[in-house]
Amino acid sequence: MKLAAIDIGSNAVRCQISSVLNQNGNVIFKRVEYIRYAIRFGEDVFSNGFISEHKIQKFIKLLHAFQLLLDVHDVDHYMVCATSAMRTSENAPEILDRVHQAIGMGIQVIDGVAEADLINKVIVNFLDERNYLHIDVGGGSTEFNIYVNREKMASQSFEQGSIRHMHGVDSQELWNSMRVWIEENAKKYHLTRAIGTGGNINKIFDMSGKAVGKPIFRKQIEEITQGIAAMTMEQRITELLLNPDRADVILPAAEIYLSAMKWAKLESMLVPAVGLKDGMIHALYEQHHQERFVISQISR
Repeated sequence: MKLAAIDIGSNAVRCQISSVLNQNGNVIFKRVEYIRYAIRFGEDVFSNGFISEHKIQKFIKLLHAFQLLLDVHDVDHYMVCATSAMRTSENAPEILDRVHQAIGMGIQVIDGVAEADLINKVIVNFLDERNYLHIDVGGGSTEFNIYVNREKMASQSFEQGSIRHMHGVDSQELWNSMRVWIEENAKKYHLTRAIGTGGNINKIFDMSGKAVGKPIFRKQIEEITQGIAAMTMEQRITELLLNPDRADVILPAAEIYLSAMKWAKLESMLVPAVGLKDGMIHALYEQHHQERFVISQISR
């Protein structure tokens, strides 16, 4: 079986195709294709309230290319989800209709709760007996989840993300709301470690040189972000080899991660390099596979 997920975010659109392998009743998802394209819907939506015609046309071409890719890979089932920018855009209904008319592809615009639930499907595989604060920072929204003994105890989504923060369309009131929610739940559930998801924290973790599966410490995140902040945009691209769409949002995103860790009084974070697209793959498997084998591994 091959499954595919298309994640339409505020910064980028991602397409992942995975094979489902069964090893004696244990299921492994092996990634066979992954493409990321920086569409940057958030720049339009969070500034003007709608997505431009230029980006709509490019978006339809991109989805058509993904559709062809799914076809040549003989994908059995796929899911297409859009998050913060699309659910905020004034012309989202028009875009969804145009996509359907042009290529017959349906798009689910999911809210923050559904987004967190999908990510939860993969995050639990990386948890232990510690009490965790999960921080998922996207371009347009941030999701927080509290885990105790691998069970989700609380969840909250905030319309705050790296692109919103970069363009200054957030507010002090929003930051205060995030802080209150985290401080209250950190005290209530005695949190001991963070777990971070999202492209920016993945990149910071890669830059730290830490071994996969090992935690990164808050001080290390601060040191890396200070080093990035001291560089020009050109240096970030040419010396750190960051993509242009990563070079400008990595610091706004890092501020959200670091603020959440400080409010929760957490010193370390796991970075498992999974996200919404992986949760979508899990959801597709559960939906279309009658036998519920144990999902044991995500292979790159």
